[in-house]
Amino acid sequence: MDQVESLLKRPMRYHNIDGMGELGIGFMSLGYGLLLWLQCHSPKDAVWHQMYAFVIYVGIMIAIIHYGTKAIKNHITYPRTGFVEYRNQDTVWWVGMVAAVVAVLVSITFAFAIRSHWDITASVPLVGLFLAACYASSFPRAVRWKWVVVWAMMLGSFAIAFLPAGSFITLAGDSWTDPVLTKLAGGFLLSILTYGAMLSISGGISFWLYLRHTQAPAQEGR
Repeated sequence: MDQVESLLKRPMRYHNIDGMGELGIGFMSLGYGLLLWLQCHSPKDAVWHQMYAFVIYVGIMIAIIHYGTKAIKNHITYPRTGFVEYRNQDTVWWVGMVAAVVAVLVSITFAFAIRSHWDITASVPLVGLFLAACYASSFPRAVRWKWVVVWAMMLGSFAIAFLPAGSFITLAGDSWTDPVLTKLAGGFLLSILTYGAMLSISGGISFWLYLRHTQAPAQEGR
């Protein structure tokens, strides 16, 4: 069973063999965190609150992740480890599907809670526990140092959950008049920045280790 599980996870591991998967998710998390911070600390009529600005911002961010990752893999990763094209059933499409479903459910829950004026700030860090579980299942057991990141996510989630409510309000600023919404925005902002920073650091370490343990192709003589 362990061998079967290893084969099923091989496409995901190869996709993140150079840390680009973690760096991409970390960059996206930090990008969304920056956008939320700009929305929290800008007037209501600022460009950051407009839908067209949101679409442009997200489009640029996704383009940077897509083309940046593709360029690094084409010029650094594939020349060192080879290009592997998996069959459709071997790809990691299901990861994106699960992430999309979770994002939709979380968005609907937050929207309903805001309309009902429910204070669910304490539940926001639970997203970190979910991310920690997904992260732990995505790397080989032999890569023991990544368990430090898993534990950091879990401990960070508990630490955020027990922070005073005033910390979230201070972080979110005074762009919203509803104190419940302000506290919720602050909790979400702190969480997404924390997890984004952790994934970015982990991805950076993975990329550094990849460069250290793989050799560039030898230059052919002229």
